Amino acid sequence: MTPELWLLVVGAAVAGFVQGLSGFAFGMVAMSFWVWGLEPRVAAVMAVFGSLTGQVVAVVSSRRGFRLAALAPFLAGGAVGIPLGIAVLPHLNADLFKLALGGVLVVFCPIMLFSSSLPKVSRGGRVADGVAGAVGGFMGGIGGFTGVVPTLWCTLRGMAKDEQRAIIQNFNLAALAFTMAGYLASGLVTRDMWPLLPLVAVALLVPSLIGARIYVGLSEAAFRRLVLTLLSLSGVAMLASAVPRLLA
Repeated sequence: MTPELWLLVVGAAVAGFVQGLSGFAFGMVAMSFWVWGLEPRVAAVMAVFGSLTGQVVAVVSSRRGFRLAALAPFLAGGAVGIPLGIAVLPHLNADLFKLALGGVLVVFCPIMLFSSSLPKVSRGGRVADGVAGAVGGFMGGIGGFTGVVPTLWCTLRGMAKDEQRAIIQNFNLAALAFTMAGYLASGLVTRDMWPLLPLVAVALLVPSLIGARIYVGLSEAAFRRLVLTLLSLSGVAMLASAVPRLLA
């Protein structure tokens, strides 16, 4: 295989493990690898497809809770955000977007990680949940990052790990399926990308299952630390990919 294909496979395998463990973050982890060798639009399509495949694996391999009342605002917001993300993808300055969001994650998530006494956010209700879903949908449309903002919002809400994972995984599954359908309909998935899709799926399968098995043994505190650490690292990955391009 060429170096680019090895990069694709290794990134998918590592991201699959992290997604199986946390329920999200495939796109963030994979992009931290793929940004060094894949063309941005190819990486965006592979991130959406890999994230969606990982969520399908999770549906088959493990049970998840489902409370429509809690999930509905996120889905409604996602339905608004995803088409906007797909529409602006060809025109978006992705590096400026990554710089802004990465900076927020790098500053805010470590504060939450080391300040366990921070109060839970109880205001905003279903409207705020819908806004989080809309932002997640928009980010999904531009590259498969559906879970970052909803996960951060659920953490701020102080949700239990199983409740949070159920919302994020069900939201991601619906949002990523919608996003992938939008990519196909808009022609973003080109003929040369099709042979790469099976490589991503095969590479992430076993690591995703291993990650899901490890998740079962995590305590509430350990899961919260894991999520905030992954979000912090996601911000670092965004900055690492965006800053050199902006400086150049």
